[in-house]
Formats: sequence, structure tokens, C-alpha cells
Amino acid sequence: MSELVFLENDCLRVAIHPRGAELQLLENKKTGKSYLWTGDSAWWGKFSPVLFPIVGSLKDNTYYYNGKAYTLPRHGFARDRSFVAEKTSTVTANFNLQDDAGTRSVYPFSFSLDLYYQLVNDRLSLRYTVQNKGAGRLWFSLGAHPAFALPPRGVEAPQAFSRHYLEFDTSTSLRRFTLENGLVSPRTETVALPDRRLYIRKELFAKDAMVLKDIPDTCICLRADLHPYGVEFRWKDFPFFGIWQPAGAPFICLEPWCGVADQVNHNQDITQKEGIQSLAAGDYFMREWSVRCF
Repeated sequence: MSELVFLENDCLRVAIHPRGAELQLLENKKTGKSYLWTGDSAWWGKFSPVLFPIVGSLKDNTYYYNGKAYTLPRHGFARDRSFVAEKTSTVTANFNLQDDAGTRSVYPFSFSLDLYYQLVNDRLSLRYTVQNKGAGRLWFSLGAHPAFALPPRGVEAPQAFSRHYLEFDTSTSLRRFTLENGLVSPRTETVALPDRRLYIRKELFAKDAMVLKDIPDTCICLRADLHPYGVEFRWKDFPFFGIWQPAGAPFICLEPWCGVADQVNHNQDITQKEGIQSLAAGDYFMREWSVRCF
């Protein structure tokens, strides 16, 4: 099994696993708390997977390209592939995945995917870079899926039982697109945000994730009523955003996406998929999110 790659500065200590280039530890050394979900498979066995080359589910787990059918599982294959890891300093590391015969059998494109982690004071940033290595156009989606502990590990009772909420920097309500068997339906619901706060309740996720499109926010803070610890999560230029929790689980996922699950009536042509990204030969695509622990 590949060993974890550790990064550390005066404020943070993190660990990334080369399998999926997945963040698996996020500790603030000053607060003494650990902010990432533990990956307990009793609830969900992941920590912070990368979603590539699709986000969410395909209709019938199938897409078509140039008249040929291909099958991909929910969120694609990158989260389960081994990346080449390079620790470039004590506070930076890069993880690279390139196409091979296995990926091309289900995704007939040549690509390079890099995940670059960096620590700056009490903030961790993760930059994604996709390059089209082929001669034709590259069609893909990309998303993040970090899971934050509720509460951070190290918070003692009774604080552990306090109500947690998401505080939006702009929105006073959300337009939620509902899911039907993992696919985006045309039905929407309005979710009010009194004081720009969304309290985390299991009822919110009884029918799967909250799917949001083109929200004006670029920052969400995860906070609680009875303890002072939380995270400030920032992103930019991701047109979709997901919020997910297995109902009642002790974590919440904050998910900026460039791409989204298929619509229920989608024709399954990947080039016509909602949110699909496209790169000409040799071109690059970059996106980044960051989290500050307090």
C-alpha cells in the first residue's frame, strides 16, 4: 500500500494518500483539533475524493461518444486510481494521473490530471489542472468532495452535541435542484437562509444531496452554536455546488463542481451533457478551492 504524504507548517498538518490523491488528514496545530472526516465506512469510506472525468451519476451509468457506448461509475474513476506523488517542499506536493489502457477502455481521451496541495499559514489550498494530451477535443467534468467532521475531532461534550450550520457570505435563500435516482430532475425547491445560515438537519438530505447552480457565494463557513471551531471554505469559478450528508452522519461535504449529474431526460451524449467542460488539443484547465481551519 502506498504511504501517506505529509505536509506541515506552524499551523497545519495534513496527509494525502496517493490513491486518488485524497486528502485524509487536516489538523490545526494551534487549536489541537482535526477537521476532516475519519473515513469510517460505517457511514462513508471516503475523506475527500476527486470527481473526474464525471461528477455525479450518468443515466444508466452510460454515455455515448462518436456513437459508441461507454460505462462509468458515479463520480468517475480518478478517486480510485493511483497518482504519481511528488513532495515538492515541506508545504507543497503534486499528484499526477495520466490516461492509460485501463482508462481509455471506459474514457477514450488522453489527459493529464494534477492535484497540487499547498499550505499557507492556517489555510490549505488544492489546485486542479487538467491538460488535453490528445489530438481531438477533451470532454470532462471535475469536482471536489471534502468531508468535514461534525464536530472537529477533539471537541468535547457537550459542545459535540451543539447545532452546526453553514453560513453563506451572500445568499439569503437557495434554489435546490432535486435528484431522482441520482439524476437531476426539473423540480426545484426554495430553501430559506435566515441570517444567511443553513442549519444541518438530516431532513435536508433525506432525498440525497443538495444540488445548487450558479449561486453567487464564493465562501461558506461551517460553524456551531456551542463551540468556536469551524472551517472557512472558499472556491471560485465552479458553476455548481453540492452539499451532502448521509442523513444524520457526523460530517458534512462541501462540493464545488464543474459538472453535474445527468438530467433525467438527457440523451447521454457526453458532448451535450450539462456542465461538461471542453479543451482543445494541448490546452489547460485550472480550478482551486481552499479551506481555513479555526
